[in-house]
Amino acid sequence: MMALAKKHGEGPTSLKSIAREHDLSEHYLEQLIAPLRNAGLVKSIRGAYGGYILADEPKDITAGDIIRILEGPISPVEVMDDEEPAKRDLWMKIRDAVKDVLDNTTLEDLATYEGEGEQDSYMFYI
Repeated sequence: MMALAKKHGEGPTSLKSIAREHDLSEHYLEQLIAPLRNAGLVKSIRGAYGGYILADEPKDITAGDIIRILEGPISPVEVMDDEEPAKRDLWMKIRDAVKDVLDNTTLEDLATYEGEGEQDSYMFYI
């Protein structure tokens, strides 16, 4: 999604080019793009110069949107009803803090982030 955000407005980007640029498996990217397309976050463009584009502006897509589609509900652990109230409250506060950060971090924020060190320092884990 960050690769698509960085090329937003330049036309479709192929999974093959993203895979090559980030040293990822094209097959892995195909598995990720399907639920994102089904959820309406990306659009596929057919043809010789086809590929994928974001369905919305990068500023309108949050990290939370993406995580929920790919991973499901945001919860660091499954909280049991019979847990001590203090533990349950702690986990709920952690969950809410994580949700807040993810829901207030846009794809544009991530794609244009220029923190310390290298700009392309994101690590992809398969």
